Amino acid sequence: MKRVVVTGLGVVSALGNDVATFWNNIANGQSGAKAISRFDAAKFKTHFASQLPADFSAAQFLDKSEIKRNDLYTQYALIAAKQAIEDSGFDLSTMSPYDAGVIFGSAQGGMVTFEQQIQEFTASGFEPHFNPFFIPKTLVNMAAGLISIKYGLMGINYTTASACASANSAIMDALNYIRWGKAKIIVTGGADAPITPGSIGGYNALKALSTRNDDPQAASRPFDVERDGFVMGEGAGVLVLEEYEHAKQRGAHIYAELVGAAMTSDAYHITATHPEGKGAIKGMELALEDAGLNRDDVHYLNAHATSTPVGDISEAKAIHAAFNGSKNLHVSATKSMTGHLLGAAGAVEALISIKAITEGIIPPTINTSKLDEQIPQALQIVTQQALEKQVDVAVSNTFGFGGHNSVVIFKKV
Repeated sequence: MKRVVVTGLGVVSALGNDVATFWNNIANGQSGAKAISRFDAAKFKTHFASQLPADFSAAQFLDKSEIKRNDLYTQYALIAAKQAIEDSGFDLSTMSPYDAGVIFGSAQGGMVTFEQQIQEFTASGFEPHFNPFFIPKTLVNMAAGLISIKYGLMGINYTTASACASANSAIMDALNYIRWGKAKIIVTGGADAPITPGSIGGYNALKALSTRNDDPQAASRPFDVERDGFVMGEGAGVLVLEEYEHAKQRGAHIYAELVGAAMTSDAYHITATHPEGKGAIKGMELALEDAGLNRDDVHYLNAHATSTPVGDISEAKAIHAAFNGSKNLHVSATKSMTGHLLGAAGAVEALISIKAITEGIIPPTINTSKLDEQIPQALQIVTQQALEKQVDVAVSNTFGFGGHNSVVIFKKV
């Protein structure tokens, strides 16, 4: 099979809208959580989220027609894709456009547009005056389609939707299409814009969100005994994946190699992970097998760990079982800083895992001061401050409602 490498990175998040700023904030343990300013959240149980800065303007990156015709999640995707494609520097004029494609993930698609249009519809007394862009703006596949259209990428093009595992599912599919010789370059990742009344209200109803309204920046505390739910986040992460020989021939900068991936299902519950992490264990084991690696080869694992009471425990048990208490492995949960970006989480955390390899820094799990007693004691969780360590192999976990488990593995080149 052909080798697959990462040659471009892009990100949009509450902690920065370029990779350098974002990584600096991650490495220094900064939280992106703040009071929601996009709508009045006073009536909700949760009043905060990891929202993009108030001075963020898509007009800095996109033209007026792109903003008018696209939902916020698609705008995030286009901005992150622009960064990653420019970073990669590939020249489509030197290759067939059918050798370059897009596989992209999203959990909710155009939720912002959907809610706004329905609110307008009901406020008008149900007069059917719908925006002509209503349907295309809400479609979950539109980010993939628009990236393809904007850059003339005429190869494989589709969207993965597996809840919070969506981006990792997209990355795995992109890996395999290039391995099989079906593409030379694939733009992949994920985007979501779920800071809306419906999303906050819906996740409150599920009792999934933290309600630590008096101290938002300390609200996301994975593995901590006082965790009470996750912090909603938003944004996009994009990777340019490329066939190794193609990247090498054109002199591309290579960040890391994507060496393995796997997907499994818990087949257990619509929202809860398996209490013993059976699907997660198998997912990590299969990803290691796919990569041709042993447990002790892995130095860093970016945990899905969202800061929910049940999910963190099941994942911690799964990691301990899958890696058999490896002393080489350190774990951190960067959602403690970024919040949970739903369908974009895997892409943003893949980017973090890659930067951990290139920078030799394992980012911290902030806010975690007292580990839950149910966390296996042998698990080496990096808390409070980043850890300087050579990272040759990094694993990134994502798990989604419906029991979806998706694991990807990166390796130093």
